[in-house]
Amino acid sequence: MQIDLVLEVEDSDALIAIDFLVDNIELSKSKLKDMMNKGAVWHVDGKKGKRRRLRRAMTDIAPGDRFEVFYDEDLLAIKPPLPRLIADEAHYSVWDKPPGVLSQGTDWGDHAALPRLVELYFSPRRDVFLIHRLDREASGLMILAHSRKAAAQLSELFASGSAVTKRYRVEVLGDIKDEGVINNEIEGKSALTRFKKLKYEAEPNRSTLDVWIETGRKHQIRRHFDGIGHPVIGDPRYGEGNKSNEGMKLKAVEMSFDCPVTAKHQRFSLL
Repeated sequence: MQIDLVLEVEDSDALIAIDFLVDNIELSKSKLKDMMNKGAVWHVDGKKGKRRRLRRAMTDIAPGDRFEVFYDEDLLAIKPPLPRLIADEAHYSVWDKPPGVLSQGTDWGDHAALPRLVELYFSPRRDVFLIHRLDREASGLMILAHSRKAAAQLSELFASGSAVTKRYRVEVLGDIKDEGVINNEIEGKSALTRFKKLKYEAEPNRSTLDVWIETGRKHQIRRHFDGIGHPVIGDPRYGEGNKSNEGMKLKAVEMSFDCPVTAKHQRFSLL
């Protein structure tokens, strides 16, 4: 079941968020509260126009305010695996994101997204700012900032490309050559991927690689290896003959950079 609608608060409406929603949506109060808690209800302030997720059921509202409601029963029923804290640097933290966890939420909710899971992890709560992304099907190292200043500094660092060295452990279909560079453009933009083969297993016909990317194009690793006939094992979107019930074999395993926040060289590894 899905509900996708916009509601505007009028003078005659209840002026408490949960009461307004109960009066206007044919769902139980408990389902509405669950939907709010999971980030699927948005409130747009009628005066300032500010749009934000509304989680607190007893929030005061006013005529002219709008609610954007995105209810998907199946999505809200998802119970995401929990991330693992690798390092807490106060201004930012480093996590091992499991496969299936989103890098950020959508209109339809954020309870299965890493930033929200990290918010709920810390007590007392901390601000959480996304710095970079990792595909939902992929796993591995991600950094989240806990102040606007740290977020700005780290975002600039990651956007520069070459300032952060990232290593991925990837399994691909077939016996690929021992090492190489893929520099095929992606959507008209330059993209460069380096790899080194660690081993090949004839059964089940897959190679394990260390991979480094020097650009950050969308699905770069997945698209590059599919493009040379060695798609990533378990990739649900790219490749043929590589489907697997083991999940996608792409993990961000190492990250190093000169930290602009602590002025130290940082290296984080899952190896």
